[in-house]
Amino acid sequence: MSSRELASLDQRWTAYQELPELTEHWYWRPGWRTDRQFYTWHLTFDHQPELHQLVTYLQSQLALPGLDLVPLDGLHLTMQGLGFTDEVSDKNLDAIVAEARERCVSLPPLELSLGPVDPDAEGIGLLIQPWDQVERLRTSIREAIGAVWRTVPEAAQGFRPHVTIAYSGSAAPTGPIRDRLASLRHQPPAQVKINEVPLIALRREGRTYRWTTIATVPLIGP
Repeated sequence: MSSRELASLDQRWTAYQELPELTEHWYWRPGWRTDRQFYTWHLTFDHQPELHQLVTYLQSQLALPGLDLVPLDGLHLTMQGLGFTDEVSDKNLDAIVAEARERCVSLPPLELSLGPVDPDAEGIGLLIQPWDQVERLRTSIREAIGAVWRTVPEAAQGFRPHVTIAYSGSAAPTGPIRDRLASLRHQPPAQVKINEVPLIALRREGRTYRWTTIATVPLIGP
């Protein structure tokens, strides 16, 4: 594990020890509503049996008050937002996808390690290692957007790759969750290989994120 990932994990775990209660994740962010979808680049994790086995075990231990467990087909790594579907034209969307394919095709598939558990006020995630592979892909996607739009949405800084396995569903006390997580922190991570990055139309259905895949960008390598 690199020094950046280790420092983040340690700092966040230390902060979690001082957290008295969860912060509910499911408040409506600006612009969001039940009938609105959002274009965004995510990594998704279908056909990843090693990851699914790890998440199934962890979630069996985290069926606790205040946590909404993420279904296996809802696991994702948020990469780069684009905009609400009613605000992005088909012409711009097609141009950005074409630019992304041109830039990303030379990037190799991502070989990532997911774990250990990495909690915060709004949920419990899995640490991603190494960050630099994901950051390189995100930079290429941002460059693709910048080739079409003058301004790229979202800040380049502050990105922390992670995959959430349980969202905070209420202001529940963290004590019982901390106790359970302490016994799960040394669970071996899962390995995944990602061969493409999808552009999705993301929506909320109750207390779950769902999406439709709009386009995919292959990661083939030199």
